[in-house]
Amino acid sequence: MKTLQGPAIFLAQFQGETAPFDTLPNLVRWAAGMGYKGIQLPTNSGLIDLKQAAQSQTYCDELLGQVAEFGLQITELSTHLQGQLLAVHPAYDQLFDGFAPAALRGNPAARSAWAGEQLLLAAQASKRLGLRAHATFSGALAWPYLYPWPQRPTGLVEQAFAELARRWLPVLDAFDEAGVDVCYELHPGEDLHDGVSFERFLAAVDNHPRANILYDPSHFLLQQLDYLAFIDIYHARIKAFHVKDAEFRPDGRQGVYGGYQNWLERAGRFRSLGDGQVDFGAIFSKLAQYNYAGWAVLEWECCLKHPEDGAREGAEFIRRHTIRVAERAFDDFAASGTDPQMLAHVLGLGPAVNP
Repeated sequence: MKTLQGPAIFLAQFQGETAPFDTLPNLVRWAAGMGYKGIQLPTNSGLIDLKQAAQSQTYCDELLGQVAEFGLQITELSTHLQGQLLAVHPAYDQLFDGFAPAALRGNPAARSAWAGEQLLLAAQASKRLGLRAHATFSGALAWPYLYPWPQRPTGLVEQAFAELARRWLPVLDAFDEAGVDVCYELHPGEDLHDGVSFERFLAAVDNHPRANILYDPSHFLLQQLDYLAFIDIYHARIKAFHVKDAEFRPDGRQGVYGGYQNWLERAGRFRSLGDGQVDFGAIFSKLAQYNYAGWAVLEWECCLKHPEDGAREGAEFIRRHTIRVAERAFDDFAASGTDPQMLAHVLGLGPAVNP
């Protein structure tokens, strides 16, 4: 068995205009001061020059050195926003345009092409940085048709996933050449949001070995999906892990859909680690059981608690839940030192063996 790595922190929710959140060195120093050992680095934030990272080993070595100066590692790069833009249903064009460079807004085809180029750069950058996994979103073409009313036309979902696969296959191949796993965060709003939708995509990309999962139990709790059984089913494809908490408290007025309310008023809400309902003790146990050797990365989102408090508490929470796996079986002291002849005798398949 293997002991997972951590604690690490996803920087996307913390970057800002004032110190210590304004530059990568300041953020790394801040994270190290709370006991984090790794950072998951968003690539759309100005903290990394993705094109330079893809082309220059010197730049990547300097970046790694900058992080290592404070005793940290880069766990994964993130292209959540670029992955989102690879496939956008027209209903969301204007809302997602803000994620793209200004020159591409209002031009969905150019925006999607740019997103694909970004993902290809991320594959090369990940390779130069010595990373094994990459965090992203799948994008969505079928999401507006999630609820089957009006009745979906025959073949609509199949065609949406075929097109999604067509857009992703060159990216998956590039990551395969780079030796890096693409880990889709299964997330409402994405076509890949649960086990069934992931399986649809996996079939469409011919079970591509680099099509994997970023496991985030908070999204599953809010869907009322069994997030522990999910690990039993998909553990071989789980190559990244967001440690994020949530709570679901339905009442007589609302349930999973939330009635268009804001995060504070919804029945399902993201919470800081330890303030929600996710059973992380069981999750860390299952990941240890299945030899997950990647990172445990805090993704902080909470509608109540201050982010700096959530970050500070999160490092200790992950450290406390991390299981240092045993190097031997607990009952080895009672081993009888049997050999094949004795085993045959015990099973009644051979003569007694003299001591």
